[in-house]
Amino acid sequence: MPFIMAAGRRLETRWIEPRDEGRPTLVFLHEGLGSIGLWRDFPDKVAAASRCGALVYSRHGYGRSERLERPRGPGYLHDEALRSLPDVLDAFSIADPVLIGHSDGASIALILAGSGVRRLRGAVVMAPHVFVEDITIAGIEDAKAAYRDTDLSKRLGRYHDDADATFRGWNDAWLDPSFRSWNIENLLPGIRCPLLAIQGLEDEYATLAQIDAIERQTGGSFERLDLPDCRHIPHRDQPERTLDAIARFIDRV
Repeated sequence: MPFIMAAGRRLETRWIEPRDEGRPTLVFLHEGLGSIGLWRDFPDKVAAASRCGALVYSRHGYGRSERLERPRGPGYLHDEALRSLPDVLDAFSIADPVLIGHSDGASIALILAGSGVRRLRGAVVMAPHVFVEDITIAGIEDAKAAYRDTDLSKRLGRYHDDADATFRGWNDAWLDPSFRSWNIENLLPGIRCPLLAIQGLEDEYATLAQIDAIERQTGGSFERLDLPDCRHIPHRDQPERTLDAIARFIDRV
């Protein structure tokens, strides 16, 4: 099933068969400029280490999914979590998943977990955002300059059908002044599933204040992994430690 319809949009998907039918299904939620392709082989490695089946998909406006036709609003992460993701889960009859989200995808996982509208076995959130920091805005401004002045657009074009729309959809939304007040801390007490939060200590988009806030306010069990020598992408900068932590977490849940 390479394509499905979710929230009225055509999305590309990739399914990894389970090695043990008794294990939960993993659902991978990519970052703000990510896609199926940009995960590279990380989902395969997690699925193999955990013996789980896994679903990887590109959200609307990413990868080979339906292209973005209009700017994203400040509520786009809530829309993805509460409208599109439930449709994706239903399309594959996934009732009790472990969500594995990175950056925007981690925030989407937290929104769904905190809303209580779906039962989750657990969630892994890598470099999550629950509010906007000064370092976040500075990092996104730097990305805007890099897109203008370097070959970033060409590199993203390998993974997205419309790299310009993909980039603007993410970058413009976060740099909109109205987004500065975006905050999902009110949802954290509603999270009842186990959480694993992974944060690089050199993340150019966030500080440990993000997972400190989650640890302080979540309503479920919480584990964290603070990674030295790691920027915004733990599964790239510290792949072995990240993979090991996720596999152990899945075993426990």
